[in-house]
Amino acid sequence: MKSGVKLPDVTFKTRVRDESIEGPNPYRWEDKTTADYFAGKRVVLFSLPGAFTPTCSTYQLPGFEKGYAAFKDAGIDEIYCLSVNDAFVMNKWAESQGLKNVKVIPDGSGTFTRKMGMLVDKDNLGFGLRSWRYAAIVKDGVVEQWFEEPGLADNHAEDPYGVSSPENVMKALSVPA
Repeated sequence: MKSGVKLPDVTFKTRVRDESIEGPNPYRWEDKTTADYFAGKRVVLFSLPGAFTPTCSTYQLPGFEKGYAAFKDAGIDEIYCLSVNDAFVMNKWAESQGLKNVKVIPDGSGTFTRKMGMLVDKDNLGFGLRSWRYAAIVKDGVVEQWFEEPGLADNHAEDPYGVSSPENVMKALSVPA
């Protein structure tokens, strides 16, 4: 993946809160497309190996959440966190993290991640197929800047983190183009 590449067109299976549904689980299925998330906006998209995992839950997601105002000031409309997890897991993770600003995108079957060329096998950790860690600044569905962790490979022994950190992405936004 590189700058200038258009994001793949996919449909994401999401669950959205619906107050008209009674009971303890007031959510309904809603299909959202790549265009629904990215058309007409400048966004930060970051993807990570899994909800509830240590680096993702301790550093990357909280860092983007805490830095939301600074990203807005730098011209970012939305921040999206994508993972190869289903909508139930992503929504519960967002709730457990107390997210107010970052929005989660469930790529349950890995379709988007595969089309991005970022789907890797993590059987060595018992995860199965997951996303390699990356971030991107995306304008109207086209990659403006790309931040990929080094070593993209199946069953990588480590989980590199730094290139796709909120601090690094913000640094890139702070440099005049």
